[in-house]
Amino acid sequence: MAKAPQPKGKTPEAEEAQDAAAGAEAPKKKKFSGKKLVLFVVLPVLLLGGGGAAAFFMGLLGGAKTEEAAHAEAPAETGPSVYYEMPEMLVNLVTTGKKPSYLKLKVSLELKDEEASKQVDAVLPRVVDSFQVYLRALRVEDLQGSAGILRLRQELLTRVADAAKPTEVRDVLFKEMLVQ
Repeated sequence: MAKAPQPKGKTPEAEEAQDAAAGAEAPKKKKFSGKKLVLFVVLPVLLLGGGGAAAFFMGLLGGAKTEEAAHAEAPAETGPSVYYEMPEMLVNLVTTGKKPSYLKLKVSLELKDEEASKQVDAVLPRVVDSFQVYLRALRVEDLQGSAGILRLRQELLTRVADAAKPTEVRDVLFKEMLVQ
């Protein structure tokens, strides 16, 4: 092989020593570039943090449940239900036009037992009043679709539970609902 021409004054040994010194300095000064830093440090930290948060919120890292908590989460024993027939209600709805809209509603309450039925009967005027006040504030748009019906059911259940405390009302069941 032919050697490259040497500049005057430099010997091959001096050049090798200079290359070795430059090679020794290179590893000392070597740093991660911005892309490598993100790829090898920041990204794994974010992935581990996100995975840990997901596991925590999914209940995988919730820890061992105590026996008391397990009993509290167990569904209450449900015996045969008693159904209480509410009187039919006819209310006008809020409208923007000249033509009035009405809601005809007939519901049943699912109760725990006969004693609960007697307790609801004792506070029936309060329950009907609570229903009437809420229903008269509704618009036709509030009752459209299954989401509207579910919201109505939940709101009526909340109102009857508040009016009939401490009686347990399990559910509100629609027997008839007509919007005109």
